[in-house]
Amino acid sequence: MAHASELIADDIDQYLKAHEHKGLLRFITCGSVDDGKSTLIGRLLFESKLLFEDQLASIEADSRKFGTQGDELDLALLVDGLAAEREQGITIDVAYRFFSTDKRKFIVADTPGHEQYTRNMVTGASTADAAILMVDARYGIQTQTRRHSFLMALMGMRHVAVAINKMDLVDYAEDRYNAIVDEYREFAEQLGLENITFIPLSALKGDNITEQSANMPWYHGTTLMGYLETVEIEDEALQQAPLRMPVQWVNRPDLDFRGFSGMITSGVVRPGDAIRVQPSGNGSRVSRIYTFDGDLDEAVAGQSVTLLLEDEIDISRGDVISGVDQPAHTADQFETSLVWMHDEPLLPGRPYLMKLGTQLVSATVTDIKYQINVNTLEHTAGKQLELNGIGVCTLSVNKAVAFDAFEQSQDTGGFILIDRMTNNTVGAGMLHFALRRSDNIHMQHVDINKQARATAKHQKPAVLWFTGLSGAGKSSIANLVEKRLYAQGQHTYLLDGDNVRHGLNRDLGFTDADRVENIRRVAEVGKLMVDAGLIVLSAFISPFRDERQLARDLLDDGEFIEVHVDVPLDVAESRDPKGLYLKARRGELKNFTGIDSDYEAPEAPEIHLPTAGMSEEEAADAVIAVLRERDLIR
Repeated sequence: MAHASELIADDIDQYLKAHEHKGLLRFITCGSVDDGKSTLIGRLLFESKLLFEDQLASIEADSRKFGTQGDELDLALLVDGLAAEREQGITIDVAYRFFSTDKRKFIVADTPGHEQYTRNMVTGASTADAAILMVDARYGIQTQTRRHSFLMALMGMRHVAVAINKMDLVDYAEDRYNAIVDEYREFAEQLGLENITFIPLSALKGDNITEQSANMPWYHGTTLMGYLETVEIEDEALQQAPLRMPVQWVNRPDLDFRGFSGMITSGVVRPGDAIRVQPSGNGSRVSRIYTFDGDLDEAVAGQSVTLLLEDEIDISRGDVISGVDQPAHTADQFETSLVWMHDEPLLPGRPYLMKLGTQLVSATVTDIKYQINVNTLEHTAGKQLELNGIGVCTLSVNKAVAFDAFEQSQDTGGFILIDRMTNNTVGAGMLHFALRRSDNIHMQHVDINKQARATAKHQKPAVLWFTGLSGAGKSSIANLVEKRLYAQGQHTYLLDGDNVRHGLNRDLGFTDADRVENIRRVAEVGKLMVDAGLIVLSAFISPFRDERQLARDLLDDGEFIEVHVDVPLDVAESRDPKGLYLKARRGELKNFTGIDSDYEAPEAPEIHLPTAGMSEEEAADAVIAVLRERDLIR
């Protein structure tokens, strides 16, 4: 709710006008578990007289039932809203609260302290202007304190208040406060964190929250509320930055109106200004700045507007409108910092969706250069990122996108990765710079294309992707299908899992990461062979849906035909032509699909072959029949 100002009773119109023009500060509270983050926010609300009587009554009842402060109010319960949080006395989800004072409006995000919920802290920090880092005066700097500090530095947090809490439990000792300050300063210097303010306080007792504490006469700095009311907001700095407006919507209500809608993330724009649209590089001038309330003579960072241009140029959702003097960069390969936020690890080569501003593109982490130990800041090697892992990676997208380095613009330099199957956000990252090969390597035009090569062979190229458990019959059926196609005069090539591992993929093992890379390489080879006009038969276990989807996405519509050679595990194990299942059962063969590594069956294959009840010849007949139905062969 809003600050309980006397103007509410005396002059409500004047109050609303003053409230409307207050600045807004977004900040987060973070730190280790049980450092008092939720209690601090509850204390801010309580001391600012921002609670209704029914809220106080509810907190009194909940304090008796769930509280941890004996007969006193447990103010943390104002924020810890989930039942599981109240039962455990911890914060799990990010809790947002709005409040205001006479000087400023606030949105605070209370983020979890437990390591497994670090991803939630990243979510809260993504929109914050400042951070309050909680430190328990009894324990000092903890692992999660360092982790959150590193994430703040990584995400470009410009203002940090280190709130050294629970000073009442160390008898308000100045030497304890100074020791924590010295330790944290040393760590912060390594991270490059600046603009740090240290405040000793007790969220439970109210010391140094809104008024100077008589218990700490040795401290002469600001109170926490004083800090929040005066810390600089970046609005003015954003207006001085180069113009950026990611296009969210092409506004075309009729034939006479064509505008481009979005929020200006930085800079200022006026009618007559020359602009450039990235990644196309097309230029024009602004003719009008349209809003629901009428045209504007000027629009600044933070405003959502519709721009009309003098020229009819091609602009789509995801493009970025920039000033001509300092346009956004464009590239399709980057060095990035990445925070992994999913239980399933990040595997290089696996396809994801990347959302950068309003742009949504296909993306792949091609390499993990190193992981970062947040305690020591040491760089370590790694083939994958686990939950809450932080690494510096190279990232490739399927087309050039407009961007800025994250340190210059969080809006056009920060991105998220999305799982293609579940649509869950699995990672958050920051773009550092474009790789040189992004500018130096371009697709070479050739005169003889896929259509010409296919026409010469009198066929339509395609990939038949046979997938299934070991022993299902993939290679045998694929071999039989190729023999029949060859007999009919078709031009084919069979890519078999075992054969490829003798050459192209001989350096890969059978871990999940190696399986992903194995299929990625095969998919790229299949794409080249389709470009050559061939019908390609690919026989691989290919256990993961993501990688099969990657192979499909590399080809045009209708060129990828998934063939699920489907048998129950016990049937496949009873066949066991190579004795692999026996070795896996004895523990001699690790990461074997169906035993100690999962197989993700196709959900909607073009061809389903239940081979437990059909012969190889019948399965081959079924495949040939579908190829004829789709007019892929004569």
